[in-house]
Amino acid sequence: MRTKIESFVHGLILAPLAPIAGFLGFWWTSYALLPERWTPLCAISGLALGIIADVLLLKKLTARAYHLDPVFWLAVLLFYSIGTFGFFMGVPVFNAALAIPVGFFIGGKMAYEKADDVRMRRVSLQTCILTTVLMALVCTASAFFSLMSPSTPNDLRGMLSFGFEVTPAMIWGIILVGGAGLLIFNWLLTGLAVRLTHRFLSTP
Repeated sequence: MRTKIESFVHGLILAPLAPIAGFLGFWWTSYALLPERWTPLCAISGLALGIIADVLLLKKLTARAYHLDPVFWLAVLLFYSIGTFGFFMGVPVFNAALAIPVGFFIGGKMAYEKADDVRMRRVSLQTCILTTVLMALVCTASAFFSLMSPSTPNDLRGMLSFGFEVTPAMIWGIILVGGAGLLIFNWLLTGLAVRLTHRFLSTP
């Protein structure tokens, strides 16, 4: 049962990669190089190729998930981080959710390798550092775009239903306080996901 859960989650992580990359890659390439009327057809073709790649490779990749190069998984994390950041238009809160699949994978890998407590703590700490550094980069990019956009005060006023004008000092306060809180939350969520997954998958 636990093996099936692991395979299912690994499949959920890996399955969207090729279709999304194919769709967006073909879309942007055709938009840059071809007449506009070809863009939809190229995008659909990229999506179809990605689905075909899943049919051919997904089962093999899922079965070898814990043996794949760490660089591959880092690339997957960066792919989802950039995609999430873009999809939610630079709002960094949603990137924190990526700590859950990251923690699940690392906790599962430690259970699979029967890691002792010392290694578990070390790897958990390294994972927390990795995801939090990445979150810090996301927060920095979000802050940059917010500070550069002249519509940010009005956007925040409408989003948070403020009955007063939002000043640059308030924006800086939201960035610093919110960013610090998000980094702490990301660290705790990553560590919790690693520990709970390891405990669950290590239990006989």
